[in-house]
Amino acid sequence: MTVLRLAIQSLRNRWVTALLTVFAIALSVILLLGVEKIRNSARASFANTISGVDLIVGARTGHIQLLLYSVFHIGNATNNVTWRSYQDVISRNEVAWSVPISLGDSHRGFRVVGTSKDFFEHYRFRKTRQVAFVSGRPFVDLFDAVVGSDVARELQYKLGQKIVVAHGIGALQTLDHADMPFRISGVLAKTGTPVDRSVFVSLEAIEAIHINWQDGAPRQGGIALTADQVRRLPLRPKAITAAMIGLKSRLALFQVQRFVNDYRREPLTAALPGLTLYEMWGLVGTAETALLSVSFMVVVTSLLGMMTMILATLNERRREIAILRSVGAGPRTVLGLLVSEAAILTTAGVLLGTALVYLGLVIGQPMIDRSYGIFLEIKPLSMIELGMLAAIIVGGIVAGLLPAWRAYRLSLADGMTVRT
Repeated sequence: MTVLRLAIQSLRNRWVTALLTVFAIALSVILLLGVEKIRNSARASFANTISGVDLIVGARTGHIQLLLYSVFHIGNATNNVTWRSYQDVISRNEVAWSVPISLGDSHRGFRVVGTSKDFFEHYRFRKTRQVAFVSGRPFVDLFDAVVGSDVARELQYKLGQKIVVAHGIGALQTLDHADMPFRISGVLAKTGTPVDRSVFVSLEAIEAIHINWQDGAPRQGGIALTADQVRRLPLRPKAITAAMIGLKSRLALFQVQRFVNDYRREPLTAALPGLTLYEMWGLVGTAETALLSVSFMVVVTSLLGMMTMILATLNERRREIAILRSVGAGPRTVLGLLVSEAAILTTAGVLLGTALVYLGLVIGQPMIDRSYGIFLEIKPLSMIELGMLAAIIVGGIVAGLLPAWRAYRLSLADGMTVRT
């Protein structure tokens, strides 16, 4: 206890240098722990975006690309799936339910998703959670729209408000469907998934707003149909972008997947969401390892800096150490003093860095969720993270052994000798 008290008093006398060392260690902890937190949160956020879906069916493409554009709304589809092919797939006895998805339009930078009411019944996120309505209900009228929580918050939308869907994807659109506006019939609760930044309409509505269009542009010539006239037409989807499918039994998973992949009418792909996510993380695993390696190198650099600081002050502390030896402190006491200083500096840096990481999570959680759709879950340190922090403290103590060993070897006469 006396050695610890001496170490604290010694650091107080050199508080500027000690404080800078603590901050250097804290910054390295912030980088290491922050990368680990964001990495795990990103994995969990992607994994929790979709649950309970056995297969995702789309046009022939890579599994990762199919998952990204159909679930996470990243990128675009290479082609569509005809309605007839979709009906052939879901008519199999193994299929319990399906949710069709049609993409390609947007509203002020937010994706417009054409789907059916089955989406609100079968879509699950974070394992078992179901989308809920803050206000309103699913679309009933042909031109009803349901908006996600981020859309409603950022654009200040309310029930009954009219919105116009634009053709194509992007914040700036020159071609829109102003002749057939939608009315907001529901606002969804926050989910922490791409659902929050989406506008949902019916598949029939997607067909309706494109009825006066041809080849991606308004049809030139002829009489354009009004919204009231379109309501009386038998609207049937011609194609969809993808479909989420749930099976009655997981035992039939590969059988249905083989049927889709070998489908002869048109080239299709069936992806398993869980397996595809695993493949995707395998691709970015190298980048994760590189980030962690850089973080560990920063930690090592900070500990080396602390060791250098203690070594640099040894010459100034020769007389202090000699006085301690003269009043009865043995070499082991001197060794324990310097090791204790290193342990105090490292522990203080770890605690400060950890506190700043959690402060950053609290402040940055809503901004990251809003900007990138990644929900940073704030939870206690995991065993791996605790092990990493413990390794840093042990590393700090080890780094303090070299200057402690040098001080241990200093003789009493060496400390009393005046050097010129």
